[in-house]
Amino acid sequence: MTDCFAPASALCLPVWCVTKDSLAAAPVPDAARRFAEAAGFAGEAGKLLLVPGPDGGVGGALFGVTAAPATDAFAAGALPGLLPAGAWRLEGEVPSPRLAALAFALGSYRFTRYKPAKAKDVRLAMPNGVDADQLIRTVEAVRLTRDLVNTPANDLGPPELEDAARALAARHGARFRSVVGDALLADNFPMIHAVGRAADRPPRLIEIRAGDPTHPKVTLVGKGVCFDTGGLDLKPSSAMLLMKKDMGGAANALGLAHILMARGAKVNLRVLIPAVENSVSAPAFRPGDVLKSRKGLSVEIGNTDAEGRLVLADALALADEEAPELLIDFATLTGAARVALGPQLPAAFTADEDLAADLARHAMVEADPLWRLPLWAPYAGMLESKVADTNNVSAGGLAGAITAALFLEKFVKQARAFLHLDLFAWNSSTRPGRPEGGEAQTIRALDALIAERFG
Repeated sequence: MTDCFAPASALCLPVWCVTKDSLAAAPVPDAARRFAEAAGFAGEAGKLLLVPGPDGGVGGALFGVTAAPATDAFAAGALPGLLPAGAWRLEGEVPSPRLAALAFALGSYRFTRYKPAKAKDVRLAMPNGVDADQLIRTVEAVRLTRDLVNTPANDLGPPELEDAARALAARHGARFRSVVGDALLADNFPMIHAVGRAADRPPRLIEIRAGDPTHPKVTLVGKGVCFDTGGLDLKPSSAMLLMKKDMGGAANALGLAHILMARGAKVNLRVLIPAVENSVSAPAFRPGDVLKSRKGLSVEIGNTDAEGRLVLADALALADEEAPELLIDFATLTGAARVALGPQLPAAFTADEDLAADLARHAMVEADPLWRLPLWAPYAGMLESKVADTNNVSAGGLAGAITAALFLEKFVKQARAFLHLDLFAWNSSTRPGRPEGGEAQTIRALDALIAERFG
């Protein structure tokens, strides 16, 4: 996982980071500055110019950045695609050496399971003062998350998602269990079973436990819908094209779990992943069905394509029974959140003001953005049912992201703090450090928050 970083002994060429205003006074060799002037390079953000060395070969590169770190923190993620093969080091006006190195590593990512990458061997020296161990475990977590999301459902169904979780638990010496198929009914997970029973690969609840039981309880719940047809409320074909990523919540939960276990976070960690396929066959659950839940609430099915909140509800009810200090769920849950915030901004819901403020602060520092939406209690009435305790969707479809969060909140009563994250887990197009495809979202900000709160 360190293949994008140059060994300490490597002879590295400089990448001088400059702005449009600082190019004239930048600490670069006079010959490089004169070459840049002759070539018309003005330090524009994102532009790179190779400059010759005394022997006529490449002597270094000038790279334009902006003076605003908040908008330029991941600019170095473009370098793996711009630089020729070799070992390089960052110099000059680097907005954040740590985030620049992270962006470089994440920009080097390629999904190669089915098609070999034609990537160049471009490596970066670890900047001085950067915690290499912390950086590497973060890179490993993001790569794990991206690989899981990018793998299509024929090779990543509930059994394979279980295998990935089991391998992660074994790597860290964590405890592992899985409740599969009809055993879900015996263990009182009726909604996980109902959603997944139509598929030929049985549904399951995956669990990882790690850490000292005397430490504060932190529980991560990840939506593991490995493919979503919409069920009997069938999606149109265009809406199914990205449904391999509907387990993106589970992938992000596993990514964060890796970071926490790798650094020995002082928490009693629990990870719960309801893993299912929402398929169409004779046993499929139907619109109008009323399902029992682990919590004891009855749920009328207004739409079978709102299945993620059903499997999450059973898992959240289980998590809540232990009254964790912090309970977080990750889910690619609603199109409404994407309409409101687009693909780059996960929606965050919590009633805890301190948690919301702390998370927003860490998201800014880590360049791992999200945006808080309200748990607007008056909208809970939209979920009323005439035949059950609640419907799984709102009447009329308005405020879909908020009503989904309010639905989940019904199943969490004892946790000291609850955070629901409605994320996209996907880059629709390539940006520096963020190639098109599966993406880790919010896990770096959450790692920073958990480190601050619990150690």
